[in-house]
Amino acid sequence: MKGFLEDANYSIGLLDEGATLADVIDNCIYEHTHTGKRAFYVGDLGKLVKKNIQWQNVMAPIKPFYPVRCNSAPGVLEILGTLGVGFACSSKSEMALVQDLGISPENIIYTNPCKQASQIKYAAKAGINIMTCDNDTELKKIARNHPNAKLLLHIATEDITADEEVNMKFGTTLKNCRHLMECAKELGVQIVGVKFHVSGSCKELQTYIHAISDARCVFDMAEEFGFKMNMLDIGGGFTGSELQLEEVNHVIRPLLDVYFPKESGVNVIAEPGCYYVSSAFTLAVNIIAKKTVECDKLLPSEVEQTGNDAEPIFTYYINDGVYGSFASKLSEKWNTIPEVHKKYKEDEPLFASSLWGPSCDELDQIVENCLLPELSVGDWLLFDNMGSGTLGEQSTFNDYQRPLIYYMMSFSDWDEMQDAGIASDTLMKNFFFVPSCIQLSPEDRFSTAA
Repeated sequence: MKGFLEDANYSIGLLDEGATLADVIDNCIYEHTHTGKRAFYVGDLGKLVKKNIQWQNVMAPIKPFYPVRCNSAPGVLEILGTLGVGFACSSKSEMALVQDLGISPENIIYTNPCKQASQIKYAAKAGINIMTCDNDTELKKIARNHPNAKLLLHIATEDITADEEVNMKFGTTLKNCRHLMECAKELGVQIVGVKFHVSGSCKELQTYIHAISDARCVFDMAEEFGFKMNMLDIGGGFTGSELQLEEVNHVIRPLLDVYFPKESGVNVIAEPGCYYVSSAFTLAVNIIAKKTVECDKLLPSEVEQTGNDAEPIFTYYINDGVYGSFASKLSEKWNTIPEVHKKYKEDEPLFASSLWGPSCDELDQIVENCLLPELSVGDWLLFDNMGSGTLGEQSTFNDYQRPLIYYMMSFSDWDEMQDAGIASDTLMKNFFFVPSCIQLSPEDRFSTAA
């Protein structure tokens, strides 16, 4: 069941009803403790199945196009492809990865706002025609390298509550859309739709109302130029919460029914990434070094220690960091507290602690401060919700070893796939049975795929 990200050969453990995710983690830790303490992921692919069912129940007929950059693990891509999800790719390597799964070009969109000419040519050769554009320089580049391209104009959203800088970076204005249409007409490039994106950190759902209204204006504008528009991409920003999904649907559904009714022939799509994969992966890391720091030098003002002021503060170094699975911490607000794998007493004292990656780089801080029992070198920590932005291309800085990935799925989730008729013969070859008894050796339970 082991597999590197670039390794298409992998296995998925089918869990008996008596086996749990915790059992899988326990067995993996047992194996790594005896063979080399390497960080690893456990991915519950059944959660992808559940998320897709949830999406269909709440958001249908909006078709999901999964952003491959979010998590390009082969097990994830194959399950989503089997479920009929489309793919949003930002590079040649992502397009090739998805095409290797047999995904048709019609179910792939090229969404990088700053495309390399060579990669546009690759998309043209592969028959991937739908791509986004938000400026005339990009438009001319596409016209030169992909004459059959079908463009979605990426319009900016006005999100005053989220990271305004990000929203200003990509996307064009309504005023500039007219200029882009004039250029496209002169260059003979097709414009077939509109894309916008609302950040997942946006708390103001009115942003969707403004964005959909702006999209309707662009569609009306396109009619003047003779473009046949048939696609609206409402982007990503879906956090994975069913409540958020229902809230977004409650806001956008009436507008879509008015501005883009079924009889209009406009296909509405979205790009849920974190929604599918974030909660599906747990990362296990090992403590490789430990330091005790004097209390008056490091104690954070917001952390209250249990006990007296003379208690130590601990700095732990783990075998994964910002040059690996925690790379998103360099660009995003990220604050999570790990779970200690070993059992400890409820009344055991907790100490102010910080967690650092293995690089000894000053940027490689994972958790600035948290309360943990005193740990030892060799102990394991678990991070939940690590499926998004963690399993893409990773650095080889300081001889960093990429974590192994162990896939699993419950029999009930597998039955749902079979009942829906979406379990392909190719996918079935990757499954093996994991009995509820957890006394089997790791070699028997988690064999490497041939």
